[in-house]
Amino acid sequence: MKKALLLCGALLAVSASIASAAGINLSYTQCGALGLANKTFACTANTGSDVMVASYVAPAGTQGITGMEAVIDLQSAAATLPAWWQFKNAGACRQTALAVAPNGATCDGDYWAGQASGGVTAYITPYATAANRARLLIIYAVPSTLAAPVDADVEYFAFTATVSHVKTVGTGSCAGCSDPVCIVLNEIKLTQGVGIGDFRIQNPADRNYVSWQGGVVAGGCPAATPTRNATWGSVKSLYR
Repeated sequence: MKKALLLCGALLAVSASIASAAGINLSYTQCGALGLANKTFACTANTGSDVMVASYVAPAGTQGITGMEAVIDLQSAAATLPAWWQFKNAGACRQTALAVAPNGATCDGDYWAGQASGGVTAYITPYATAANRARLLIIYAVPSTLAAPVDADVEYFAFTATVSHVKTVGTGSCAGCSDPVCIVLNEIKLTQGVGIGDFRIQNPADRNYVSWQGGVVAGGCPAATPTRNATWGSVKSLYR
């Protein structure tokens, strides 16, 4: 009986829903603490872009990572999410202005090594009945034959999310570029083979959010602090 209980405990540890020793990061331009927390754009040109870099420090005990699932939430200071932040969906004002990729940034580790495939699986807006919010879902994976463990002490590159400046000014432009927006990387789930167990990483390593146009309250995105109700409304619901 004692042996069975120990085995059960070991299995639960492998498939634990939250990896407390690990962490996730979101920054502009570079990985983690090397990157920027805020971007300010004058909204006077249709050229150029801004790159967000997502990364993670994995928990101990990984055996063979087959993929990654990421959840990013956006929240505008305005009552509704601006047209400038409407991506992907049919009829969106800037349908093609958001691109994600499993390359383009250098962290301490790059598990993908150019072998990953995937992309955006959904851009949901409005999200959770809030007209000023959106949820972005991203998945990348490698063939099971390439699955391997990752080092628990290394910050690994996850993906880049690039927001283009197209349709900011002039004919056909989309309103709302100057509105402050908070962008939070809520979770990265590292998936493994069937029966091995996955790892959900939700706590920040350095910082799991960035802001656009200074979209911050008391030094941080309001949506990045679920225990505080900021002026943009209750943010506890962001962590459902």
